[in-house]
Amino acid sequence: MPGIVVHPGEDFESAYRKFKRQVDRNLIVVEVRKRRFYIPPSERRKQEKIATRKKILRKLWMLRRYESRL
Repeated sequence: MPGIVVHPGEDFESAYRKFKRQVDRNLIVVEVRKRRFYIPPSERRKQEKIATRKKILRKLWMLRRYESRL
């Protein structure tokens, strides 16, 4: 969990910026958005299968595009 130590004389704005930077580095916002709704295992597998297929088709498209230039 991110946390910062505020030194004496340090203003709120700089402390807030430090905290936001730590949150961004730890990908907390991304994790919260991902866990916002429960996704059943079957739906998760279905999404992974679709994503894998898209990734393969994208690579194939790039490969064909590269070969056509030769």
